[in-house]
Amino acid sequence: MAERNLIPSLESIPDVCPERPNEPNWMQNIALRDAYHRVLVQDIYRAQNMERIVETGSCDCATRFPTWDTAEGAFRENHADADRAEMLQASDTYNRLANDLRSQAKAICEAAGNW
Repeated sequence: MAERNLIPSLESIPDVCPERPNEPNWMQNIALRDAYHRVLVQDIYRAQNMERIVETGSCDCATRFPTWDTAEGAFRENHADADRAEMLQASDTYNRLANDLRSQAKAICEAAGNW
């Protein structure tokens, strides 16, 4: 009986905050040649979430995994007309921001049991 619990599942249900919002449909169905658009929105989302956790000192699920609206809005307002190179550079900037905040956010989230 115990062995059954060790069988890996093909489902990808996260251990933390399993009720995460789905990415917008356009991101899930984007053409491969435009995948960098999706990556940029994901990078914006991650950076915004790390900022929000550190600013509020909270890591509840709604703070750590909000809807994608704010990230999608930032993409549309600031990057939608950018070329590929500009989007890749913006992704790098957002990744650096998220990585700079990661240790602080991780400590807050670990304390809340959401890391």
